[in-house]
Parts: sequence; C-alpha cells; structure tokens
Amino acid sequence: MSKRSVKGGKSVFSCQACGFQSPKWLGKCPSCDQWDTFAEEIAAAEHRGGPLRGIDGLQPSVPVPIDAVDVQDQPRLSTRVAELDRVLGGGLVAGSLVLIGGDPGIGKSTLMLQALHGMAARRHKVLYVSGEESVRQLRLRSRRLAAEAPHLFVVAEIDLDAILKMVAEHRPDVLVIDSIQTMYSSDLTSAPGSVGQVRESAMRLMLNAKKTGVPTLLVGHVTKDGSIAGPKILEHMVDTVLYFEGDRNHVFRILRTVKNRFGSTNEIGVFEMQAGGLAEVPNPSAVFLSERPDNAAGSVVTASMEGTRPILVELQALVSSTNLGTARRTVLGLDPQRVSLLVAVMEKKLGLHMVGHDIFMNVAGGVKIDEPAVDLAVLAAIASSFLDKPVTGETLVLGEVGLAGEVRAIGNMAIRLTEAAKMGFHRCLAPRGSLKRLEAPDTIRLVGVRTVAEAMEALF
Repeated sequence: MSKRSVKGGKSVFSCQACGFQSPKWLGKCPSCDQWDTFAEEIAAAEHRGGPLRGIDGLQPSVPVPIDAVDVQDQPRLSTRVAELDRVLGGGLVAGSLVLIGGDPGIGKSTLMLQALHGMAARRHKVLYVSGEESVRQLRLRSRRLAAEAPHLFVVAEIDLDAILKMVAEHRPDVLVIDSIQTMYSSDLTSAPGSVGQVRESAMRLMLNAKKTGVPTLLVGHVTKDGSIAGPKILEHMVDTVLYFEGDRNHVFRILRTVKNRFGSTNEIGVFEMQAGGLAEVPNPSAVFLSERPDNAAGSVVTASMEGTRPILVELQALVSSTNLGTARRTVLGLDPQRVSLLVAVMEKKLGLHMVGHDIFMNVAGGVKIDEPAVDLAVLAAIASSFLDKPVTGETLVLGEVGLAGEVRAIGNMAIRLTEAAKMGFHRCLAPRGSLKRLEAPDTIRLVGVRTVAEAMEALF
C-alpha cells in the first residue's frame, strides 16, 4: 500500500503506540519495535486555522532577555481536595496542563467532579467537558457525590473547535476534558482516539492553556499494560502526569505523580472509595496498620518515603514447603527481582535453605513500594515466616541490604522515626551508619546493625 490523495489530503500510516508515520503499512514499527500497530490515517493538506501561533498569541514570536520577563507571583488555585493539592505541589498553576490516567472505573471522573465542585464552591467558574457522558448522566452523578454548585458548568461535547470557542466565550477559571481520547478536530479526517487526533487535540489545548492562563486537566485512558493510551509525546507535552492506581476490589486509591514541572515527582495522595465518592485519607499509616495481626509470624512494619511523606506499611511473607520441582515466588507490591536477590542473600549469608519452599509476599493495603530502604524488612518478614517466630509488634525495621550481606545506610531517618513515634512504635532496627548524628524521638530505642546476621540475632 502506498500514499494516495484523498479529499485534498494524503494517506499515511501511523503507529498507534508511538506516533511514528510511514508512507506504507509496516508489520513492525521501526521506532518502538511494536508489532501490528500501524493504522491508516488521512492527514489534511494544511491546517485550516493557519499556522499555529506562539503560546503568547504573538505572530511572530521574538526572543527576549530572561531577566526582562515580567513575572507576577500568582497564588496556586486550590482544588479544596488536600490530597490532590499535595501531588500537584500545592494546587493548580495558571496555564498548566495536567494529565490524569488510570484504569477504567478507578475514580478519575469522580475525582475531577469533586475537585471542580470544591473550586466552584469558592465562586470560581469551572467547566467540565465530557465526551463520554450526557449532561443528564453528569447531573445524576453530581447529585450522588453532593457536588452541585451554580458555578460548575457541564457540557457533553467532542468537537474541539466548539470547545475552544466555548472557552473563549465563557472564560472559565479551570477546564476539565474527560477524556482526551474522545476529542475530535475537524482539521484531521482520522477517527477520534487515533494518534493524530490525540496529538492534535492535546497540542491545541496546550496552546490555549498557555495563551489564556486557564489550568486544564485532561483525563486519559490507559492500555492493557497500564500506560496512557495514545502517543508517548502526549506525556511530554503536558506539565504534570498523574496516575490513579489501585485495585477496584480494594477501597484505597493511590494518586501518584510521575511528572511535575511545578513540584515533586514522588508525592502520593491516598483516597478511600466510599458510596458518596472519594474520601481523603490524611493519615495513611494508621489505615494501613489498623488491621495488622498481633504476634503473627511473617508480619513486619517498615517506613517508606513517598515524596516528602513517610508511610508506615505492613509487609507480609508466607514461606511454606512444596512438593513441586520448582518453588514458587509470588510477590505483590514489591519488585520480584529484588525479593529474589534478598532470598539469595539469606541462603548464602544466613544459611537458611529455602530451595524447596514457596515464598509469597504482599504489601498490605495494595501499596506499591520500590525503595531499597525496605530491604531489611523484606528479609525479616521472610525469615520470620520461615522460622515461625514473630517480630514484636512495636518494632520498626529499616535498611538497605547489599549482596555481601551488609546493611547500608538510608536517608530521611529522622522523618521516618517521627512518623513511627506518632504511631506508637518504641523500637527501631536500623543501619548503624544511619544512626550517626541522628536526633531520634525519646520514645524510640534504636538498635544499629551492620550485617544481616546481626539483624537476625537482634530480632530473633
């Protein structure tokens, strides 16, 4: 197949994974190495609206000295949802473009409606554009969430030209597009959701946000592997990328920052799904530890840093003998390769032979942890289950474990210990290198260790 003229345009083939274009169909994309991702699209001969203007609306744009740019301190716009403000870095920045992705039914639209209601209650004019629900459906959902305010405007529309005209006429303070994959620009003849449409819609919405200063939030669908659908360039164009994580069978939802030009990229917000919508969880540590069993083998508490927030989580391990030829290693919420590495260290340095044992690990509450500072807690949980000896409930375990069996120092010890003291912990097993010049709370007794052997002797 080759290019051909159709209605003044030409036929091109675009990769639906990365946006790479080819004049003919290819089985494998040479850019992202994905198979069977090319789809035929009709590209317009020229942009109907003429060349895209600069983000300041000037034609042409001219370079200026950076110290001559007039910068007025504008306060961030609070959404009145504290957990959302936390991951945004303190609120919405004027002219910012925020992309929120997550699995279907996870609560993205619910969060957007609650955030807009919080701003509308403070007499900010906000506009919610839905390409998936009718206005009546939005009204029914807002009634269930008690998110009704006269300054909250809703519309069901997918035509991008009509939306931008609507924004210019009504001049909202905040704009929400739900979702970007349903938006359609008449300048392109391809179907909504295609690479060309998603890229064109995001580009025009970005230029509108920068030109008018209206913060714009885009809701994005995700693919089977959990990434946001559409070309990867979509995440590069926006200022902030948030992922809404969590199992629909769990009541807790984690809002995680992946990219943020105006704040930290490691912050998380914790929500609880209730009948009346998403409820904020200001103290996640208390929630995650509320159902921890007393004196249970294989249960260990550790402290993980999520941005600037320390969260105490319970690691659970179950080690059982197996009659199968190959032992199973099932890990949820942790890096399976990291757990296998720690098991090998235990067998080599501690003499605990677990070749014929199945190992199952889980982080209670559905939290995902990828921090090396929890290595010693993982090792302690596995050893506790293997030896059938519980770790005392008032003990917190911290530390990174090396391949030689050494326990390495970790950062943010003071913040972690402060959170542990508030939760009633009185003993902390930590690397000896982290205890130098450390001002710990008086209620916590620190036990410093250098090797995993010392740690096991202190625990059991």
